[in-house]
Amino acid sequence: MFSGSAVIDYDNTAGFNTDGVPAMIAAYTADSPEKQVQCIAYSLDNGRTFIKYKGNPVIDSKHSWNSKDTRDPKVFWYKPGNHWVMVLNERDGHSIYTSANLKDWKYESHVTGFWECPELFELPIDGNPGSEVMYGASGTYMLGSFDGKVFTPEAGKYPYTAGSIYAAQTFTNMLDGRRVQIGWGRISHAGMPFNGMMLLPTELTLRTTKEGPRLFNVPVKETEQLFSSVRQWENLTSDQANELLDEFDRADGLRIKTTFKLSHATSAGFNLFGQRIIDYDLNFNTVNGTFYSPADRTSMEISADIYIDRTSIEVFIDGGAFSYSMERKPHADNQEGFHFWGNNIEVKNLEVFSAQSIWK
Repeated sequence: MFSGSAVIDYDNTAGFNTDGVPAMIAAYTADSPEKQVQCIAYSLDNGRTFIKYKGNPVIDSKHSWNSKDTRDPKVFWYKPGNHWVMVLNERDGHSIYTSANLKDWKYESHVTGFWECPELFELPIDGNPGSEVMYGASGTYMLGSFDGKVFTPEAGKYPYTAGSIYAAQTFTNMLDGRRVQIGWGRISHAGMPFNGMMLLPTELTLRTTKEGPRLFNVPVKETEQLFSSVRQWENLTSDQANELLDEFDRADGLRIKTTFKLSHATSAGFNLFGQRIIDYDLNFNTVNGTFYSPADRTSMEISADIYIDRTSIEVFIDGGAFSYSMERKPHADNQEGFHFWGNNIEVKNLEVFSAQSIWK
């Protein structure tokens, strides 16, 4: 069984509701050596137990694509058309299917260029009527329009996140209208009976930039309760900043916010025991190996909000314009601790937060 999604069938379109209890219906991929098919199962006890639909599979499309790779159904209700939509990765991109009852599905269209774990949702732009966003598992997205059956790409593909994150999925129909994403962090934990970890939940928004609307990604506001500011400084040299951070070198969990300014159009950054948390190359316009150009083309500054956990590090650049994550992996032969580096850089501001555990 592979990944998929779940919906609440408030209108009993599938006929599974009982005694006024709306069914939670999961759509998932059933994998076999021969092919992958899409199935559904329903729960009447808030997801504690599920009953598989006797008519499974609801989609068997290997013959249409001459490929086993048909998986990861994302299902949502399309209110203007009064029908369900499934976005399904099939061979070379995302297919769109429609259904009135979650059991009988009709193929509608296909967008090439994505692999695994599809998403399709509408976001406002700066709070105004916006655009549809389509992405896959890798952290690139397209912007376009959607009429309930066909997604028409209009811009992209653009990167918005990188690193260990993969197969991020979002919540639909949150009461406050937010689009919240949780990504899978491909970070191993020796001796543990699980595969990777879940990264911080983040809110996705579309904001106007000089290139047009772009996706921004920042930790949800609820995470703020975990962090308390303990130190704050301004206008430091890199040596001064490094010395002030000495006491935090071996902290189990930490949040650091900083803005630093380069003096040369070369490289500068921020390490922890030799591991490059930030490696900003202004000459080649890359941050940790991915192309990045700030909103102000001539700016020599970069800002970062850094979340350091026991085994992972997540970094949000310039208010969420770009983000990435990595395994926390100090170099065994390095004793520097936190270390700003670069040619005469200025640390314009630096703030350190203590971190509480979510388990306490």
